[in-house]
Amino acid sequence: MNMNDNEKGRLQVSVCSERNSMPVAGATVRITDPADGSVLEVLQTDDSGQTAEIELPAPPPDLSRGRNAARPYASYNVTVSAGQWETLNFAGVQILPDCLAIQNAAVRPAVPDGFNVRNILIDPHVLWSDYPPKIPEDEVKPLPGPGGFIVLPEPVVPEYMIVHLGTPQDDSASDVWVPFKDYIKNVASCEIYSTWPVETIKANVLAILSFTLNRVYTEWYRGKGKNFTITNSTAYDQAYSHGRNIFEEISTVTDELFTTYITRETIRQPLFTQYCDGRRVQCGGLSQWGSQALGEQGMDAVSILRTYYGSDIYLAQAEKVEGVPRSYSGVVLQPGSRGEDVRTIQQQLNKISDNYPAIPKQRVDGVYGDTTLQAVKEFQKIFYLPQSGTVDFATWYEISNVYVAVSQMA
Repeated sequence: MNMNDNEKGRLQVSVCSERNSMPVAGATVRITDPADGSVLEVLQTDDSGQTAEIELPAPPPDLSRGRNAARPYASYNVTVSAGQWETLNFAGVQILPDCLAIQNAAVRPAVPDGFNVRNILIDPHVLWSDYPPKIPEDEVKPLPGPGGFIVLPEPVVPEYMIVHLGTPQDDSASDVWVPFKDYIKNVASCEIYSTWPVETIKANVLAILSFTLNRVYTEWYRGKGKNFTITNSTAYDQAYSHGRNIFEEISTVTDELFTTYITRETIRQPLFTQYCDGRRVQCGGLSQWGSQALGEQGMDAVSILRTYYGSDIYLAQAEKVEGVPRSYSGVVLQPGSRGEDVRTIQQQLNKISDNYPAIPKQRVDGVYGDTTLQAVKEFQKIFYLPQSGTVDFATWYEISNVYVAVSQMA
């Protein structure tokens, strides 16, 4: 595995009910070596359904920052078991040095006298394994006229992506419903490495977002008579490995940018931002390895993107996020803030705390006091957000998403 005992990555496993996002406390999590099956760690989940973070050996960081042929991540197996719940086996959980890998495990109730074991195989990373290159497409799609398939007057962030787990022509492949941000985090964790510079991660996430929102806005596959939003075929779309682990570094960037996309003044759709690895495959869009090198040179995300898509691109915001009770006002909430937005956050956190008791209950009075501060910090800790204690764009929408999930409003 080409690892050094001095290099470590971190892993945390989070277990919840697939049906209503209720955390599963007391689940047993075993980490094993796929080479010989030896048990490396045995952990228990807490009241928030999470294990402690553990360190595991990982390869040197230079392998994921250069063009080395050696695999730059370590691979482990994870088994989750808990009383009345099914057992989940994850094969190939990926660990990168100096990064936190997050393995979410959404379990189903066990069926009496049924087969209650589910196996999830995590696909190899795109930059290390061989995947089909993308079939070139125009970066701006023709839009049908009145009576066509387009129903969106402007780009909208959907609540869910319906991902077809195969090529568009494979009618036997299954479709899965994935929350939008979870989809982006999964794709980015498949496509790039979390060891890369933050501005490189941002550039790649923005390209992934624009690609995705173009498919949504143009209703590309529905216009072809399909019932899904996008595929996981790299020949047509983007890599997506259902159930794989994500990385905190990528998750944080996605939470900050998930309504942002790339466009030009002359078009009203998100740019269809095709990209490729830049080593095995060349294309007219962003080079993933090239963007890594530009980030190492100190370039910011927009400058990296303009290197590949032209100087006339700019970043735009989708005004609507589907599936949330109330949109973010643009005002950061912090100790001393007052008003209806604070009341909304207090109400939502109190509902979330029914499932996550580590989040303290608070009075719903519209005043951002000490108890609200502590509730926000605990929420941020549980859901992998920077623990600032303030409610910014990323925290507002994550609270909204979790609130919808636990309220079964989705």
